[in-house]
Formats: sequence, structure tokens, C-alpha cells
Amino acid sequence: MSEKTVAILGATGVVGQQMLQCLEERNFPVGRLVPLASERSVGKPVTFRGEDVPCQLAAADAFEGVDIVLGAADDATARALLPEAVKRGAVCVDNSHAFRLEPDVPLVVPEVNAADIAAHHGIIANPNCATIIGLVPVWPLHQAAGLTRLIVSTYQAASGAGKPGLDELVREIRCVAAGEPVGESAPFQYQLAENLIPQIGGFNEEGYTSEEMKMQNEGRKIMHLPELRVNCTCVRVPVVRSHSESITCEFERPISVDEARAILEAAPGVKVVDDPATSRYPMPLETSDQDLIYVGRLRRDLSAPEGVSSLTFWCCGDQIRKGAATNAVQIAEYLV
Repeated sequence: MSEKTVAILGATGVVGQQMLQCLEERNFPVGRLVPLASERSVGKPVTFRGEDVPCQLAAADAFEGVDIVLGAADDATARALLPEAVKRGAVCVDNSHAFRLEPDVPLVVPEVNAADIAAHHGIIANPNCATIIGLVPVWPLHQAAGLTRLIVSTYQAASGAGKPGLDELVREIRCVAAGEPVGESAPFQYQLAENLIPQIGGFNEEGYTSEEMKMQNEGRKIMHLPELRVNCTCVRVPVVRSHSESITCEFERPISVDEARAILEAAPGVKVVDDPATSRYPMPLETSDQDLIYVGRLRRDLSAPEGVSSLTFWCCGDQIRKGAATNAVQIAEYLV
């Protein structure tokens, strides 16, 4: 496998740092690393394979000679710079929301639709973290029984708001433990410690948040199910890392709990942890710092109308790894 020149746009952020670790762990053929960052981080070193590599300014000319770009920057930066990288011959795997719903940009979870990668025109989009975590176990069930409806509630960790979110939760926990006032809670709308916030993103005219609409629209695109009925509620919870989701799936064809469990046990990227008798089920503490989606609490949907096959389960996955960095590196592996 020939070595590649790989740039990371946003190399100093939480996802960019995780991308570096994943490239190293997975022995990706990096011949030359080009870490890119904003002006305030130029010259700041990132560590890769035991060596410090100084960050360069994220600008169009920095992509000269680059083969693959892993994007971990905000939407505006991605829109401004990634087309410039494509003009210079690079293929970009972007973690921002900027290109996800563009019709000519593949939106990819490799366990689901890796074949879509071949249709790229220079940019491949990495889905929303909660979308990835939910679809890895939903997809094999859809293949078996034909998905017709999804009802999803997410319990999303502070890590979903990047380093500012992580730092803020740690600060608030310390304040609460010391009996001190928390004060302003940016980047969250309210105090997150000892609280839940049923808002991630802004609201639309229907009362749904942008995060909820991302999950609905991205899932339809990835699974090539444009008419799929989807309803999501996304909640920020005081967990440092790993998102959790409660998912109910309705199917065209009958599927039993035992059949679904066997399918999930054989599915790529999934680990079944489901033994209620011994209180074994997925939890954020156990799913952080690894790449599998843990699935448990698998059961029949007691509210389903007669004749409708419907199952409910609980899943957890690391938002920074499989929900972002690892998924992007997996896509890059297909490119090489």
C-alpha cells in the first residue's frame, strides 16, 4: 500500500486529535502528515508516531501535494477550504455538516453504505455522530426485515459540543461539588451538571432541533430510504463521553427478538451486551475509548399494533471515535 500525504484540517481540536490517534492505531499509510489549524495555533505541535509535527495555517495553498484531507473543522471553514483542496487533487473526508446533504456528496457509514464512496467527486461526508451510532445496529436489522419507521431518543454526551463542552461539564461538576454557583454555561443553554437539556441546535418551525433533523435526513440518505418515517428527540446529558440512544424500529416483515439478537451478534461494528438477569447492558462508561457500538435491552415493542413487527433496543458508542474520527479514517481506508 503506497504511502499518502494526509492533511488534518482542525488538527488541534478534539476530533482532529482523535483522528491522529486513529491513523496511528490503524497503521494508516501516512508518508507525510500536514496538520492544519487556525492562525492562533500555527506552529503548535501535534504528536504523531512519537514525533512532534508543527501545525500549518489552514489556507488553500497548504493543500498542494496532499492526497487525503480529514476535515475536523467547522462548517464555514470546511466550505471555504475543502473545495480548494479538491482543486489541488486531494480527496476530502469531512466531519462538518457543510456537505452532508449535498446530492453529489456521498454520506457514508462504512458498515452501511461503503459502496457509495466510489461515487465521490472529491468530497465524502462523515455523518453526524448520533446518526452513525444509531445506524450501525439499525442497518443489519433493516436488511433482514425491511425498516419502515424509526423512533429515536438520544442521550448525548458533552463531548458532542467539542472541547468547550467537555471543559464546561468538568467546570460545572467542580462548582457543584464545592457548593459554588455555576454561572453562565456556554456552550450549553443551561447548566448541564445535574441536569438534562432537551435541545441540541436551534429549533425549526415544527419545534424540532437541527440535531433532530440531521438524524432524520442523514439516516434516510445513508440507507437510501428517502420515505422512511423517522421521529427523533435529542437530549444533552451530563456524561463526558459516549452517546446513548433508545431506538424503536418497525419492520415490513416479522422478526423476533432472538432473530434480531443473532443478527446483531454477527453484525460488523456491533457488540451485544444484553443480559437483564445480571444487569448487563450498554453504558457510556464501558463504551468510551473504543470503536464498537454496544447494543442491549433488546425487546418486543409492546405498543405496536397487531400485525406490526416492532423492536426496541438501547445502544451506546463513543462519539469522538466511531461517531467522528474512526468513521472518517475507515472511509479513508477505502480510498487507499
